[in-house]
Amino acid sequence: MTGPAAQVNMMGYGNFDQVTGGIHFRLRARTFIVAENSKGSRFAFVNLDAGMASQLVTIKVLERLKSMYGNLYSKDNVAISGTHTHAGPGGYLQYVTYTVTSLGFVPQSFEAIVTAIEHSIVQAHDNLKPGSIFINKGDLENAAAGINRSPSAYLFNPKEERSKYLNNVDTLMTLLKFVDGETRKSVGAFNWFATHGTSMSRNNKLISGDNKGAAARFFEDWFASQEKNSSTNSTTYSKVIGRNQDLFDKASTIKATGGKDCANTTSQGFKVRKNKELKFVGAFCQSNVGDVSPNVRGAFCIDSGLPCDFNHSSCHGNDQLCVGRGPGYPYEILSTKIIGERQFQKAVELFTSAKQELTGKIDYRHVYLNFTNIKVQLEGNKVVQTCPAALGPGFAAGTTDGPGVFGFQQGDTEINPFWKKLRDVLREPSPYQVDCQKPKTVLLDTGEMSWPYPWAPAILPIQIIRLGSLIILSVPGEFTTMAGRRLREAVKETLISSGNGEFDDQTEVVIAGLTNAYSQYITTFEEYEQQRYEAASTLYGPHTLSAYIQEFKKLAKSMAKGEQISKGPSPPDLLSIQLSLLPNPTGDSPPQGINFGDIKQDINVPKSGTFKKGDKAIATFWSANPRYDLLTEGTFAVVEMLQGKNWIPAYDDDDFCLIFKWLAENITAIAAAAAAANATAHVNSYSYATLEWEVPDEANHGVYRLRHFGSTKKTNESPNSYYTGASSAFTVS
Repeated sequence: MTGPAAQVNMMGYGNFDQVTGGIHFRLRARTFIVAENSKGSRFAFVNLDAGMASQLVTIKVLERLKSMYGNLYSKDNVAISGTHTHAGPGGYLQYVTYTVTSLGFVPQSFEAIVTAIEHSIVQAHDNLKPGSIFINKGDLENAAAGINRSPSAYLFNPKEERSKYLNNVDTLMTLLKFVDGETRKSVGAFNWFATHGTSMSRNNKLISGDNKGAAARFFEDWFASQEKNSSTNSTTYSKVIGRNQDLFDKASTIKATGGKDCANTTSQGFKVRKNKELKFVGAFCQSNVGDVSPNVRGAFCIDSGLPCDFNHSSCHGNDQLCVGRGPGYPYEILSTKIIGERQFQKAVELFTSAKQELTGKIDYRHVYLNFTNIKVQLEGNKVVQTCPAALGPGFAAGTTDGPGVFGFQQGDTEINPFWKKLRDVLREPSPYQVDCQKPKTVLLDTGEMSWPYPWAPAILPIQIIRLGSLIILSVPGEFTTMAGRRLREAVKETLISSGNGEFDDQTEVVIAGLTNAYSQYITTFEEYEQQRYEAASTLYGPHTLSAYIQEFKKLAKSMAKGEQISKGPSPPDLLSIQLSLLPNPTGDSPPQGINFGDIKQDINVPKSGTFKKGDKAIATFWSANPRYDLLTEGTFAVVEMLQGKNWIPAYDDDDFCLIFKWLAENITAIAAAAAAANATAHVNSYSYATLEWEVPDEANHGVYRLRHFGSTKKTNESPNSYYTGASSAFTVS
């Protein structure tokens, strides 16, 4: 589901300057379907390497499923959940707030995600077979993969409540293991664990699944290695090629190929892992991630190196100087790898020791709710109400994972006159809204802004899925640690009290965050008081969590009693009125005498004449804009290994060790007079693809080269043409 790898703003940090410029590794949709039998109850759970689910994506996926399967899959029994990577292309949500930095809706991003989900569900549906499911759980202790990035807000929660927990984040990972009923071989594993997808920073421009996407890839590769016959070709290959000098002599005779034409599907034949050949699917799903950061070394001032201010996460009053550090600091890719490995290693531990088999019913409940005006009954029969969506000044401050706008701090409840005037130009909040959102001061009145279409969602889905003794709560946002704990406890208590013995203390409840739609954050009432980033981004006011708990308890009670509930009002489908302001890629052309795919800078052979494990082999090619064709199920980059007389793909742009970078330079636009005369404005640019391969430990010694694939158009109306080119050869020893 990898979207456009050039010029598209990334979804997550809200940073205008963070636009895609290559691929770290590819994004995927992973699905499991469980059915009681071929015609009985079933559900589908989809895990996306994406910032979050999108209401519009969910609507369109359900339409496609209905056209294929009728009512077999519907809003009730399909859950689509995002991992919360902040390194995926944006522009696929339907509300204005979430598409401002992407210059509106990006059809290419949207279509890549919807199509991948559709194909993933179809593959899972076609693969349904008798089997068993095992559950296991365990802790990632000692802040291994997550710390609380708003610890001062967490301390606002009651002391007696905090005393029930050892940590200010949830450390528990819950894992499902899927086993084929005939072969007794494992076919997949999905787990839920809370940590943000922010190991890659707000300055990163490479598409990446971040730490959870990395963990999934590591898990799938690990399983494949376990299945592999121990007699690999590593020893036989060395016998064929021989000594290092022989390798060097062979490589020195093989020069760069130059750019050559190829077909639109040629790169698919160079994929190392082909989807239909995968025998195991591993997914790392998100949970109550709201205040959990993977930057586990803590937040420090970049000017002094000292810890940031505890209450505001700023330095000398400047939020932009306070930045969290991952375990691989200052290298974000290393941090991504480490946090991914820690989740992967815990998952392997749980997977290999899973013995408790899940049995029992499959069931589900789903309802749409208008969150702008839910009446909530609190203890003592006090009735309060949620509000139209709004963001406070703490939202603009950002977090230690990604600082925001200068002049704001987390915890701010005042707005200076300049920002207040600017706010009022967009929309001055109504007196009701001002009062309803307190102690939040309204910086952006998104719930009352409807031009050119709504800025924030009003109608949201909540969903409960039952898989035997496991209960999955699908929530359309980011619950903080304590907010998630309260929701899980409330649902479990309701199930036990209403279930006539069907549920007990052994019932497991997990939160699937960022699922089916997106509505930012949900804090506790107490955390809302401090108005740090998460509270300032809790859209529907101080009683948002209470509303969720109340409505989830209704769902839980109906499930426990076997009753149905009303479905609620349907959310709008705003696809037809989306604005798309991102310019189309234009007709790139290389310098005269140069072809796409030609080498611009050949391999950087080290002084020793050969590459060692950990070295980087780098080559740069003349290239065109990767937005012309996403090469879905193909690749922009390949490492080829010489075996006998044949070049065999060894790594591609879905591998952690191979990076594809794209850069455009020397851009010139035609004169403004031509545009004024309604002439078609063309932009000519030279662009380059740089392939960087960090030789991994498992790489066999031998002869290698780097290969690039791409596509171009002479004009927007002309058909695509495709090209490829390879570097000169080099050795790894």
